[in-house]
Amino acid sequence: MYSKLQLAAKFIQYYLTASNGKGHGVHSPFVFEFITRILNDKSNYPAYQKVEGLRKQLLKDARLFVVEDFGAGSKFLKKYERSINSIARNAAKSKRYGQLLFRMVKHYQPACILELGTSLGITTSYLSLAKPDARFITMEGAKEIGMVAKQNFSSLQLKNIELVEGNFDETLSSVINGLPSVDFAFIDGNHRQEPTERYFKQLLSRINNNSILVFDDIHWSSDMEAAWGTIKNNAAVTCSIDLFFIGIVFFRKEFKDKQHFSIRF
Repeated sequence: MYSKLQLAAKFIQYYLTASNGKGHGVHSPFVFEFITRILNDKSNYPAYQKVEGLRKQLLKDARLFVVEDFGAGSKFLKKYERSINSIARNAAKSKRYGQLLFRMVKHYQPACILELGTSLGITTSYLSLAKPDARFITMEGAKEIGMVAKQNFSSLQLKNIELVEGNFDETLSSVINGLPSVDFAFIDGNHRQEPTERYFKQLLSRINNNSILVFDDIHWSSDMEAAWGTIKNNAAVTCSIDLFFIGIVFFRKEFKDKQHFSIRF
């Protein structure tokens, strides 16, 4: 994991070298549409208020519970005490990125969504509300956190979410094998190179031309940067977008040449 100073330096480098986020100079019609219609969509969707209302409640919830977590890729069970508000404050995806994921799903309308790393279900709720009729499977390693997430889904009356609990090493293969395809996936379950690359390889067996995979915290550490490099350079990937805190890959065959974009957001 990079220090705050290292991460700040990397962000400055990204900001100075990335495209301006307005679409100027982007010659790909697909990426131009992504920038203008999704990245820069300033609409205030009703779902935003619902999910951010949930976030506010969780930030006030000081309940403590013991979390049993293998950590994806680890064989050793770890137990530690966490409060709900600390998880909401430190582990949940920010409003800015949660709402971006909402807009992506709303725009592309994937029929099957997979999320690795439910946490308290804030990002999950954004994804669910963007496509209520999608088949949606979210996966969480810690059953205690999964129980809280289920309560949150119930409070928002989200009906299309199937939560799978357990170590991803033991659950992911069966989940993927049970799906005809994965149209959209958000991978936020582990921040190490080997597991991240392994999840990507497993997902490759279920991608199609329109599939979208989103990886969280691609610049969080040298490990994650290495994983991101491996992923975006894979032969199946035809386009990648680096937004610093997340990385997005596409598999559309209409891209004749592999294209990598770094865009300010």
